[in-house]
Amino acid sequence: MTRPPTAAQRRVIDAADPVTGRLKGTEAQLASLVRHGLAFRHPRPPHDHFLTPAGHRLREAEPVTAAPKTPLPSGVFAARIGGEEDPPAAGPARVREVHSAWEGLLELRRMTNPDGAMDRPCGWERAHLVQAAALALEAAGHPPAQPDAEGGYRVRATPQPDAVAVREPDAAALTACAATLQAAGWQVGEYTEPRTRARYLLASPRRV
Repeated sequence: MTRPPTAAQRRVIDAADPVTGRLKGTEAQLASLVRHGLAFRHPRPPHDHFLTPAGHRLREAEPVTAAPKTPLPSGVFAARIGGEEDPPAAGPARVREVHSAWEGLLELRRMTNPDGAMDRPCGWERAHLVQAAALALEAAGHPPAQPDAEGGYRVRATPQPDAVAVREPDAAALTACAATLQAAGWQVGEYTEPRTRARYLLASPRRV
């Protein structure tokens, strides 16, 4: 895009669904975003409009006007990665929020994977590895680590650009995390830390 979006366009971008990137606006606004490469019109009915990767980057570059209750610094829904200092409150409302985010992510897979596949990660997940893996685990009911507790999963970035590490001190729980990620379309391997001998997972989004 050669110039910043107008205030009206920015409002449309900021109001996009935080997971799927689905847009709402006038036909003129949506067409303008498409022309500037910030949105695309899905070829399948009902032909909704969604943010492109460039649109997502623009949306996340500044705080949004209507962030969800558990935002990342970028304004995107924040799954529990484990060990956060100020985690969102647990309870039925959180369960509903996570379920909604997971369903939205599956819809995003259907809409953006070239073959409409819902059994493997999409582009958004590859660009947000830690959040995507954490959402799969939280949506499946795995307990995240609390700030000062031993148990629970922790999802962290790694030096590998396409992999995250998942740590869980309980061996059975770690195996269960691996099964969940595999079912969600991730390739998972189990490894041992040379120094501590602790077991951990390396997980990457499956491509085929």
